[in-house]
Amino acid sequence: MHMALSKTQRRDFYNGRQWRDKREAIKARDNYECQECRRRGKVAIDIYEPNKNGRKKIKLIVHHIKELEYHPELALEDDNLETLCVECHNKIHDRHFKNWYKPKKNKWADDEFW
Repeated sequence: MHMALSKTQRRDFYNGRQWRDKREAIKARDNYECQECRRRGKVAIDIYEPNKNGRKKIKLIVHHIKELEYHPELALEDDNLETLCVECHNKIHDRHFKNWYKPKKNKWADDEFW
């Protein structure tokens, strides 16, 4: 049993050359397609669209099937990596951003007006 990696250790790994090279190799292996969408008969490819700041938005990411945090020994194993679109990756990690925007409450709404 391995020790879990800290947030700093994971960040260092993801910023490293080895990971960047491996990530590109896995995307190429997966034909730059989301493997989860593919299993469901859909196609999601890597599209770079500028976001509102003019920066490129990455549509595809390389996912650790067994999470890096708990399985660092599998960090660069091809069999533990697959290409996913952001939407599928968020579903797998149970991240739901549908209600991320909540209008700001006017903090003065209940104040006396004079």
